[in-house]
Amino acid sequence: MSKKLIFLVLVLGFCMVSSVQAANIIWVSGFFDDNGDGEPDDQAWVDMLEARGYTVDYTPGWEDLDDDKIAALNAADLIIISRCSNSGDYDDDATEISQWNSITTPIIQSSTHLIRNSRWLWFDTATLPTLSDVVVDISVPSHPIFAGVSSPAQITDGVVGPSSFVDITGIGAGNGTLLAKVTDAETAWIVEWEEGVEYYPGSGQIAGGARMFFAAGTQEGDGVGRGEYNLTPDGEKVFFNAVRYMIGGSKLVKAGNPVPSNGSIYEDTWVNLSWSPGESAASHDVYLSDNFDDVNNGAEGTFLANQAATFIVAGFPGFAYPDGLVPGTTYYWRVDEVNDTEPNSPWKGDVWSFSIPPKTAYAPDPVDTGESVAVNASLIWTPGFGAKLHTVYFGDNFDDVNDAIVGLPQGAATFSPGPLELAKTYYWRVDEFDGFGTYKGNVWSFITEGAVGSPSPAKGAVDVTQTPVLTWVPGVFADTHELYFGADAASLELKGSGNLGSESYDAGSLEWNTTYYWRVDEANNANADSPWTGPLWSFTTANFLIIDDIESYNDIAEGEPDSNRIYNAWLDGYGDPTNGSQVGHLDPPFYEETIVHGGSKSMPLYYDNAVGKSEATLTLTDKRDWTINGVNTLTIWFRGNAGNAAENLYVALNDSAVVNNDNPNASQIASWTAWNIDLGRFADQGVNLSNVNTITIGFGNRSNPVAGGSGMMYFDDIRLYALEPVTP
Repeated sequence: MSKKLIFLVLVLGFCMVSSVQAANIIWVSGFFDDNGDGEPDDQAWVDMLEARGYTVDYTPGWEDLDDDKIAALNAADLIIISRCSNSGDYDDDATEISQWNSITTPIIQSSTHLIRNSRWLWFDTATLPTLSDVVVDISVPSHPIFAGVSSPAQITDGVVGPSSFVDITGIGAGNGTLLAKVTDAETAWIVEWEEGVEYYPGSGQIAGGARMFFAAGTQEGDGVGRGEYNLTPDGEKVFFNAVRYMIGGSKLVKAGNPVPSNGSIYEDTWVNLSWSPGESAASHDVYLSDNFDDVNNGAEGTFLANQAATFIVAGFPGFAYPDGLVPGTTYYWRVDEVNDTEPNSPWKGDVWSFSIPPKTAYAPDPVDTGESVAVNASLIWTPGFGAKLHTVYFGDNFDDVNDAIVGLPQGAATFSPGPLELAKTYYWRVDEFDGFGTYKGNVWSFITEGAVGSPSPAKGAVDVTQTPVLTWVPGVFADTHELYFGADAASLELKGSGNLGSESYDAGSLEWNTTYYWRVDEANNANADSPWTGPLWSFTTANFLIIDDIESYNDIAEGEPDSNRIYNAWLDGYGDPTNGSQVGHLDPPFYEETIVHGGSKSMPLYYDNAVGKSEATLTLTDKRDWTINGVNTLTIWFRGNAGNAAENLYVALNDSAVVNNDNPNASQIASWTAWNIDLGRFADQGVNLSNVNTITIGFGNRSNPVAGGSGMMYFDDIRLYALEPVTP
């Protein structure tokens, strides 16, 4: 019988970012996928924030406000409204517009359609030109968001797609301050409003907190997504300066805007390192090395100088690395800001890096050991540092390609081998010549489409269960197969053979934290090319016991083969008037696919403690011995929401022993958090840890239920560790 939904809880979400200033940032997005790549169009913005040390809670559902959502917005440190939005999804009645404008938290607004005089009334216009490759004039160059950027500056990349701007011809910026505009046009790029001002005369809307309009993110159309990341390096500097500036208006005390940019490829053997100084810096301590840990720790030999200048040379006689930087090497550097009159000095900087490309060819496409490569593929690579000519060797025999010495040099870094055969392994090599010498390349390989593939566990997978069942998709010509398996890649053992249709192997009970290798060779006596040696795959077992990682659940209809719906495993309050829980979303997918801790799924658990308590229970069919390998810690990853009611979070084993979370507000923590529980706390209550049959997650007072509030949390990666893990 299909599960009937007995209640609906309106879920809140907001994006929380943790930086050195512990900022909580709400990222407001419509989660559109107009470019059809399978993820929200503005995902790269979130990725960039995470890459800079922020923790981003990326949650939909802000189109209609209520008291709980308003409270969550006002509790944040910064709100960023993404261009990945549809203004029509927001109510345009005066009450809702006033609610948004009254939010006291600073807001960076990139959704131009929302700030028109027909919506939130930030600008007295509805004219929004769409422009590419925009160059802007900086109107207030002393403003801290422009640190490291000179006027004029190009700030959007037209190759990615255009942005929507605001035409301010005849209206200006109203009561805001125009910080930057498009060159030779009355078109706003950045405008700032102080708290308490009317956006423009006659708007009738007052800024409840600091406000900034920042034109960024693509205009959708012609295959371009809605709100894709389209900033140039200069635009990126300004945006992230603006993020830091708007968080309380705090000083930018750390060095920033490194040149070369962090993680970049730098094609020279000397470098002029430069940066934007922190606002309180009087001098700068500079560290440089080819070892990340040494730079991060300020090890002996990495310190270059304390200096007033915001640049330093390396790789040149008389400076660090006088013999030149070495091709094929990654260098790490750090700038600490110093001011002896400030008690918080020095301010340790981030560790940045840049890489000198190798003399040999690199970054092959297809990737080395790639699989399912098209039979009409062209070979592409990145030329070695200084390479002028390239000699390509190609074939289906490793030794022939590796030993070849005669070839025809060419100028282009691409090669078309012609039509290839299905399900075949090919090898290739590129030697580079820079005018002074030849640099022999590595031998790369790939397998064309139609070969055995789609291994599970996936190639290179980590934290795999110690009792895996290996599966794969057979090659197009296969009739039989042999499976080889072991912990030594050089001496795999034949573990089994079978016919077409039996593509699985139960590996049994494996060692913890061990890498295993496997290969499937296929044959067909009717095919002259038979047999086919398969690619070498590997996976590493976990150093913990997986109780439930949520990955096994699906949305296959109940009663159908292989159906495994999450609410049929974790039993909730359906049919029980004393239990206010609901496992899973209201509609498929019942599991969560966007807000996950590990893998691709997590468990949504709704609670409504109007009935006293809410809980869901999983019955264990295996993994019931919680003493194996000396495990002593149960870890549950959870994530809540600031708009949730603060209800006690608890875990129960065998429907008896209960452990409560130490934080009474755990349900309101809006970032992934590890809850580590000493198993002794259950054993002290009489649980036989060698025979655990159920685990329950709940909200409220289990022994004495009292009517309470509601909300929704996510749970993921329920594990047992032999030692208490360190929370990332």
